[in-house]
Amino acid sequence: MPLEPLDADQVRVKIHASALNFADTLMCTGTYQDTPTPPFTLGLELAGEVVALGKDVTALKIGQRVAVFSGQGGLATYGNFSASRCVPIPDGLGYDAAAALQIAYGTSHMALSYKARLMPGERLVVTGAAGGVGLTAVEIGKRMGAEVIAIARGADKLAVAQKAGADYLIDAEADDIRDQIKALGGADVVYDAVGGDLYEACFRATNPDGRILLIGFAGGGLPQIKPNHMLVKNITVIGFYWGAYLGFKPEPFLASLSQLFDWAARGEITQHISNRLPLSQVDEAMELIRTRQATGKVIVTP
Repeated sequence: MPLEPLDADQVRVKIHASALNFADTLMCTGTYQDTPTPPFTLGLELAGEVVALGKDVTALKIGQRVAVFSGQGGLATYGNFSASRCVPIPDGLGYDAAAALQIAYGTSHMALSYKARLMPGERLVVTGAAGGVGLTAVEIGKRMGAEVIAIARGADKLAVAQKAGADYLIDAEADDIRDQIKALGGADVVYDAVGGDLYEACFRATNPDGRILLIGFAGGGLPQIKPNHMLVKNITVIGFYWGAYLGFKPEPFLASLSQLFDWAARGEITQHISNRLPLSQVDEAMELIRTRQATGKVIVTP
């Protein structure tokens, strides 16, 4: 199907890599909070080469390599995207890495630094710590000077989190998660991408004046917020949806991405890519996300 003509503020990108996210699986069922109006093409983040410019675009050029937080359209060979969503890819950073960097690292960096104000020496608990987003929280938390407790399902996934820098490991299937966290000194910040019963265990193990980041609900259950307990323990529960900042407060969003691209170009952070599949196998790629078999980002290449 041919692409629509470019708007004045758009660029056309030849897509080299698209990174899948749990949100893509939710969009399939219309349960994501920011699902586009059908029909649409899945793929929230991508990287590629600019091949055409809208008449008002001056900050980019033909042939430039860019990463795009597009919100949709990544699972394709070409796409038209707003130039304001394009971030130049530094030399030395590949398309796969640039595609994988944006949502996972952007979410964790903004959540931990801008929202939770994580401080060196604090104890950070990360749920879903072997997933595409959880791994970045482990790595960035460690880089920011925190002591990191990783919670993931099974020895293999815990080993992945340990390799990313986790100091302590807790199996998500354990019956005494609260007690294990408390035995390590309790949580100052919780980065929760799972929700459900796991949120409850982490909440009960959070220290007074702690902060809990609600990143997602991959476990399928919405956490039960108890404001009376929050009050008594002086705990702050923080909702965080990274993608929305580009619309209403782009400054910290763009500053965070700029910082992350700089770190990546200098080799100071490593994109965790566990699977690469061609576009013809996108169903298998989505199943890896849906069933939580992936231990990092899943990349689809046209």
